[in-house]
Amino acid sequence: MKKEVTKREYAIAEEKMNEVLAIVDKKGGFDKLTKKELAELDKQTQIVKAYEDVNYIIPLPQTVQGLIELKMFENKLKQKELAKMLNTTDTKLSEIMHNKRKPSLSFVKALHQVLGIDGNLLLKIA
Repeated sequence: MKKEVTKREYAIAEEKMNEVLAIVDKKGGFDKLTKKELAELDKQTQIVKAYEDVNYIIPLPQTVQGLIELKMFENKLKQKELAKMLNTTDTKLSEIMHNKRKPSLSFVKALHQVLGIDGNLLLKIA
C-alpha cells in the first residue's frame, strides 16, 4: 500500500510539474523533452494525481437526468443524437430529461449498454 500524499508534498509536486510544463512550452512540445525531463514530469504528475484522487472527489449525479447530461457532455452529444443512439424518440428523451416521464426499463437498459452507465446505479436512482 502506498503512503498518502500530504498537502505539502502535493504543493511541491505541483510546482515541479508546472516547471517542467513551462519547459515544454519553451521547447515547443512534449516530444522535445529529454528522458530525464519526461521522467520528472511523470513522477510529479503521479504525485499530484494521487493527492487529487483522494482530496478532490467529484460526486456522480444522483438523478437519471444528471447522469444523462454528464454523458452527453462527456461524449459531446446533442439530445437528438442521443435519442437516436438510445433508439428512442426526441420527445420521449425530452420528457425524461424534464422529469415529465419516468424512464422505462428498456430505456434504462439502453443507458447502461450504450452509454456505459453502471446498471446498479441506474436501478438505485431510477
